[in-house]
Amino acid sequence: MNKILLSIFLLCSIFTSSCATKGQTGAGAGAVGGALVGQAIGHNTEATLIGAAVGTMLGYMVGNEMDKYDREQLNHVYERGVSGQPTTWRNPDTGNTYDVRPQPAYSDPTSHRPCRQAEIIAIIDGKTERTYTTACRDDNGHWQLQNK
Repeated sequence: MNKILLSIFLLCSIFTSSCATKGQTGAGAGAVGGALVGQAIGHNTEATLIGAAVGTMLGYMVGNEMDKYDREQLNHVYERGVSGQPTTWRNPDTGNTYDVRPQPAYSDPTSHRPCRQAEIIAIIDGKTERTYTTACRDDNGHWQLQNK
């Protein structure tokens, strides 16, 4: 277990070096967070590695491809988007496009906070990427992406 966490730490150190891109930094942070969540849930090596892989993917996408403009647009979809209806935007700086379909809000059974899931289809550098996210309101009423 300690060897795995050390390997993840070293990998993250490489990603977050001074020459790292936002995507590498996001992937590194996502890997660490995912590994910790995986270990906490599964208490074994396999769960830790799966958590690190999922965290890396989500962290890379959010860190590299979604800048402040995109995060504001995504927050708007979580806040006001019509369930099942796509909201689409094009980032004027990067040229990336996003199509987001939010699902109905629900109450998280553990935290009792309002949450929403959404499917995100992004076209980044001409490549289509699809991911599913969940966001829940924090204590200040802001939508925060969850590592689920």
